[in-house]
Amino acid sequence: MDPLADMGGAPGWGPVTAPTPDEPPFAEPWEGRSFAMTVLTMGRISGRNLDAFRYALERLDPVSYLADGYYGRWLNAAELMLQDSRILAPGAVDARARRLAGEDVEEPEFPEPEKPDYAPSGPGSLREVEGPPRFAAGDAVRTTTSPRPQGPSKLPGYVRGRRGTVTAVRPGHLLPDTHAVFQGENPQYVYTVGFDSAELFGDDAEPSTVHVDLFESYLESDR
Repeated sequence: MDPLADMGGAPGWGPVTAPTPDEPPFAEPWEGRSFAMTVLTMGRISGRNLDAFRYALERLDPVSYLADGYYGRWLNAAELMLQDSRILAPGAVDARARRLAGEDVEEPEFPEPEKPDYAPSGPGSLREVEGPPRFAAGDAVRTTTSPRPQGPSKLPGYVRGRRGTVTAVRPGHLLPDTHAVFQGENPQYVYTVGFDSAELFGDDAEPSTVHVDLFESYLESDR
């Protein structure tokens, strides 16, 4: 089952709106603090990485994911990363908030930290890949029909099992699916694949081509 965060292409969420030119980066002061706290938590405190942060967002409670807003999700994900690295015990933040509100609540003890024993092989996310790309521009491909894995995946649900055409070959990139859970960088080529809108959304879709960047392991030849 796709997580709520994988809502791309799903009906019922309304139109996508672009920010206005004079829109501030943060609507409220707490949003800026949430941004800073999450970035600090991600690397320096929890020892996690950007893909682990995105995976934390995918694992949030669906109700909280929708109700707490964009930077509310960031705070919830930061808390989850701290729990993953055993910096905080589950329920510690809620217990502290209730105690500060005057309730007689016992806070859980701090656990023994278990940060990931990991160091990136290079800066950023681009990596060298051994061997040539499997596909080239113009190749007909189909995305995998395998069930979504239990862990992280960057294959959007709405393109799973769909046919498209490679329009560009991108440089090698570490695989977020394994990088998020510290099972290796496993770099792969990335391909921009064009999908006919009717292939994705049915014959009633507005005629257009939807381009999606996909990792090599998500694709198979459709010749």
